[in-house]
Amino acid sequence: MPSGLHHDREGSGPPLLLLAGIGSSSAAWNPVVPLLAAERELWRLDLPGFGRSEPLPAGDPCGLDALADAATRFCDEAGLERPHVAGNSLGGAVALELGRRDRVASVTVLSPSGFASRAGQAFAGRSLALTYWAAGRLRPVAAKAFRRPGLRRLLLGQMYAHPERVAPGEAYASLVTLRDGAGFLDTLAALDGHRFAGEVAVPVTVAWGVRDGLLLPNQALRARRLLPGARHVWLRGCGHVPMSDDPEQVARVLLEGSAAPAAQNALASANG
Repeated sequence: MPSGLHHDREGSGPPLLLLAGIGSSSAAWNPVVPLLAAERELWRLDLPGFGRSEPLPAGDPCGLDALADAATRFCDEAGLERPHVAGNSLGGAVALELGRRDRVASVTVLSPSGFASRAGQAFAGRSLALTYWAAGRLRPVAAKAFRRPGLRRLLLGQMYAHPERVAPGEAYASLVTLRDGAGFLDTLAALDGHRFAGEVAVPVTVAWGVRDGLLLPNQALRARRLLPGARHVWLRGCGHVPMSDDPEQVARVLLEGSAAPAAQNALASANG
């Protein structure tokens, strides 16, 4: 297992590396895998300290640069030369950094971190810390609680526009993954104050859920200013983790974002 990082691999076609958000794992992409695997070779990677990946050594930096370094080492050791990459939330920030380093063929990001104001950063940081704390308190009863659609809406509403579409077992598994993530608190602290800066030479698609309750949709407007050459897309009816809200819409965006350059140019012309 390269770099001590867990991954799932399926499908065929151009390689597409998928990176989930803080406290999440490769399972976050499950809803879109059946829609992508016929056209892309999917590499779903657990970032260090999350899912089944080992955390970075104690005392080592665990911010964005360190996470991008780990993803780069994984690609090198796995023989992935300039794959397409897509990421959600923290995974989106890592994907943009890989694009900034010119290590990938294209970047597609779903509500990426790094575009919030100071107030937005504080709100997201406190929300995530509270979610982590609540997950610990809820864990003994969560398996039963998540069977009730009303409680799923209450407990998952900040992350999903349609919590009722998340199966109870999947909701409980995501809570366990969040709480058991050995890198959660250190990574959250290390990312405090991170804001995207720089240019990305490869094709970039930025998609934002119009009902994102964590990284609010006004951050998409800042992304448009900082990445004027990117393709910007609204994810209608979607929240912060859109893969469960609307798998078909998200899969379409991922396939378009990771298309061959000629197809991307044609799409940009059609949308322009």
